[in-house]
Amino acid sequence: MHYLPFARPTLDESMISDVADTLRSHWIASGPQVQAFERALSEYLGGQPVRVMTSATAAMEVAFDIIGLQPGDEVITSAMTFFSVGNMIHRSGAKTVFVDCDLVTRNLDLDQVERAITPRTKAIVPTHFSGLACDMDRLMGIAARANIRVVEDAALAIGSSWRGRKIGAFGDMATFSFHPNKNMTTIEGGALVCATEAEARRAEVLRFHGIQRLADGTRDIVDAGGKFNMSDVSARLGLAQLSRLDEWCARRRKLAAAYFDHLEPVAEARGIVLPARAHADDPAGHSWNMFCVLLPLSRMQGSRKDFMAAMHERGIGIGVSYEAMHLTTLFRGLGHREGEHPNAERIARETVTLPLFPTMTEADVARVCENLLQLID
Repeated sequence: MHYLPFARPTLDESMISDVADTLRSHWIASGPQVQAFERALSEYLGGQPVRVMTSATAAMEVAFDIIGLQPGDEVITSAMTFFSVGNMIHRSGAKTVFVDCDLVTRNLDLDQVERAITPRTKAIVPTHFSGLACDMDRLMGIAARANIRVVEDAALAIGSSWRGRKIGAFGDMATFSFHPNKNMTTIEGGALVCATEAEARRAEVLRFHGIQRLADGTRDIVDAGGKFNMSDVSARLGLAQLSRLDEWCARRRKLAAAYFDHLEPVAEARGIVLPARAHADDPAGHSWNMFCVLLPLSRMQGSRKDFMAAMHERGIGIGVSYEAMHLTTLFRGLGHREGEHPNAERIARETVTLPLFPTMTEADVARVCENLLQLID
């Protein structure tokens, strides 16, 4: 029986050929393919200016530099997010202000966000968990009233939308990931969506050492930048992947529906907490990067690690998404403790990520569910 990983990039021979043609061109660093990829992403996102990077983490670092984060500032984000968000806020010198998430959607609790805003708040960073959009209408309203920036952690949400409008098209900043476990890939890579062309031009400078070219052909540095520019090889793969993105997201929605068909009738009785479905007014808005469930560990014989090992022995890969950011050693050292954000902490204890990628079949979903239910009896 074939091994079923929890994530797998979708690649075909035409994409491999495109990459090979780029290599044969000998223009393999940033060049025309990067420019074409940025134009295509911008068009996909409704015309917002886009600059591609080596990762979503790099994109977030550049975003924080553009909005001018500094010591004394505060940034509100979810305790249930990937490590890159907390890391980049911390590295900027700003204070990370965690709020809890909803147990089922895993998205920011916006009531807590409103209560957490102070005169020092510079930005809100929502994570669109597993591809399910936050309530962008309310979130953008909160930010506008407080005159603060929104930097969307859309690493999991390329292809997602809120009420028919693409995530990344809401007028402020958003970061996307193109890691191989995302809905489309550039091998490694990411993108920063900017609010204005001026911010996009600044992102372009910051992603390449901070270099600005002078009229006489020499170069200068005004602000120190990093080295985050994407290669043409990665961008050419990204162009091919983007052309298939909506098709792949539709396939992911069908596989997620199959998971619900198998698990929803028995979930309550078995103590399984399923993820949220798509929003009712935008059924195609959930891009389903992941399908995460909470295990009924108190009713099971072994630990989550035991469950994952048993599924692996049955040829099924299982992930963990995510740990609670405020309980990492870094943030414990800053005073955070258990009990602050109970939903995020419960998710961190009980979550597992089930296989989900476009080349899976409905039979694969049935196999995952059958083995999962056997092991939690």
